[in-house]
Amino acid sequence: MLLLKDKKKNIFLYIFLFTLLSTQITKNQNINTKFSTKINTIEVFGLSSENNLKISKDLNFLLFKNIFFVNKEIFLEVLDKNYLVETFYIKKFYPNKIRVKIVKTDFLAITNKNNKKFYIGSNGKLIPIQNITDFDKKLPFVFSKSNHKEFVKLKEIIDKSKFEFKEIESFYYFPSDRWDLKTKSGLLIKLPEKNNLEALDTAYLIKKDKKFKNNNIIDLRISDKIITYD
Repeated sequence: MLLLKDKKKNIFLYIFLFTLLSTQITKNQNINTKFSTKINTIEVFGLSSENNLKISKDLNFLLFKNIFFVNKEIFLEVLDKNYLVETFYIKKFYPNKIRVKIVKTDFLAITNKNNKKFYIGSNGKLIPIQNITDFDKKLPFVFSKSNHKEFVKLKEIIDKSKFEFKEIESFYYFPSDRWDLKTKSGLLIKLPEKNNLEALDTAYLIKKDKKFKNNNIIDLRISDKIITYD
């Protein structure tokens, strides 16, 4: 009888140990799953819902990759191809989530290429007008076949000058690497190849001077000379 009781005790002990070990293994498995460093979520925001979703799909190849080995350069390869992206910020939420904040490019002007109209973004890229449905501001027109990034640089100079960008109706680029601009009031300003900030401030003072109110052209192409025409 004593031997039988010992066997029963051993059986109960084995059952208890087996249950304990099984529970511990399950807990460990849950912990490993919970703290996996494989990316399972990529959130994109900053653009329209449609464009956020498009970029999110373009980034799907990063899912299930180790979050520690994903860097900004990988995102740059994808996002640099999107003409609406000005810049972006990546934030990792460990262990397995990434959030992408996109800053949308500003639409600066309209231009024509291959008989199609495009917006010029502040990122220097051409944006097909037919793909943009939420923009209706009247923008200046840029007559230039290729130098759209140079136009962005010119716009930055105008913003530093006394001139108001919103006063300008159109821009004309010349192979000599200089610009003419025409205001909405009909004044044509011929800028030099260099020192555009100084030239714009000079043109602004002339435009404000009543003595030149009947002049329609301000020619600043020659250094240290100001030529005006009716």
